[in-house]
Amino acid sequence: MYKFFLVAFMTVALVGCNSGDKKTEAKIDNSIKIGGAKTSASKSDLKASIARGTKVYNSVCMVCHMPNGKGVTGTFPPLAGSDWLINNREGSIRSVKYGQQGEIVVNDVTYNGVMAPLGLSDKEVADVLNYVMNSWGNTQDKMVTEQEVAAVKK
Repeated sequence: MYKFFLVAFMTVALVGCNSGDKKTEAKIDNSIKIGGAKTSASKSDLKASIARGTKVYNSVCMVCHMPNGKGVTGTFPPLAGSDWLINNREGSIRSVKYGQQGEIVVNDVTYNGVMAPLGLSDKEVADVLNYVMNSWGNTQDKMVTEQEVAAVKK
């Protein structure tokens, strides 16, 4: 009889724990902000974009901005901890999409070089920006999308 009550108690306890977990899971917010608006896109969408962006960065951007994103002071601006990158979302998209020419100030250092247009697709621009904006201490709560990149004009 004791074993019966012990088994029954354990069963009720386990069922109670499992149903509580389901309630907790329902409260977890897996949505992220895309272009400033909260959407049903998941963190896995952002992770996938960052993974693709890593490949773009390594094949196109790393030569100038270095593997650590620190660039070359006075020549190639840093992306790691870059105030310009984080505070100029549309300008960042425009620079990657169309290139950058003229004076900019990044972390109180003036740069006046030329970044040629890279010939990337809108999806590649979004992916590499998601990578850069979430690497080397940079964090963004808004995912850059292909549609957001397409909306940015020269």
